[in-house]
Amino acid sequence: MAFGDALVRRIEGFTALDKVAKPLAGLVGKAVQPRTVRNLLSGTYLGHPAHPMLTDVPIGAWTMSALLDIVGGAKSEPAADLLVGAGILSAIPTAATGLNDWSDTIGGDRRIGAVHATANVAALSLYVASLLARRSGGRGTGKLLGLAGFGVLVAGAYLGGHLSFAKGVNVNHTFLEYRPQEWTTVLAEAELSEGELRRVSAGEASVLLVREDGEIHALANTCSHAGGPLDEGELADGCVICPWHGSAFRLSDGEIVRGPASAPQPAYETRVRSGKIEVRALG
Repeated sequence: MAFGDALVRRIEGFTALDKVAKPLAGLVGKAVQPRTVRNLLSGTYLGHPAHPMLTDVPIGAWTMSALLDIVGGAKSEPAADLLVGAGILSAIPTAATGLNDWSDTIGGDRRIGAVHATANVAALSLYVASLLARRSGGRGTGKLLGLAGFGVLVAGAYLGGHLSFAKGVNVNHTFLEYRPQEWTTVLAEAELSEGELRRVSAGEASVLLVREDGEIHALANTCSHAGGPLDEGELADGCVICPWHGSAFRLSDGEIVRGPASAPQPAYETRVRSGKIEVRALG
């Protein structure tokens, strides 16, 4: 087993972190509760999570500052200092979006995220100290602090990459789902009551059926945000609300009304033929 994999598994199983991580995640969750805040930090308005995109800015700035500190010489010192400052400023919105995403995690994912966040805070602190040292004339100390920050940053980035690419945190959970393109019978019309959230199967796809004001709507039943079962959620104002993290999707077209989801919920066309409800994927 690679060293990185072994380290990650140890962090996942380190339950003592829960004493701090669980209440902190709860506080963050309350802070981002307002709809506008939640949608902004989750990337709902972008159509994909905001945090991974924002990480490129501080990582890129601090990587180039490290390169200039090592091989740039005296002429590159102003540019290196500028990059350190740019990384510090961009780290603030990056951290905010990351905390928002982290507040939705549980178990091993939450523990890895907690260590990831701690490493990033440590890196940010080292870079702030580096910038202060540079401004006060301690160029050598500033460089050492910056390189130390870069080392911690790499460790934090590794854990962040593991959460995204190995654990699938905050990826679109409906992306690989096969949805039938032909009309597919899923349920007898008489079996669907007004206001009922009913899970049915359309081939291999799990589909949510809802009759509201006499009209039948169908969406993918697996929440795009984290895979929650929408049929266990609730209806409100023409939307279905995921029971896990509160994402709200319009029944008519699957569009997001409230995050943390950033990918719309796949919708189906519906019709009734010979007393049977049929669905097929839109588009």
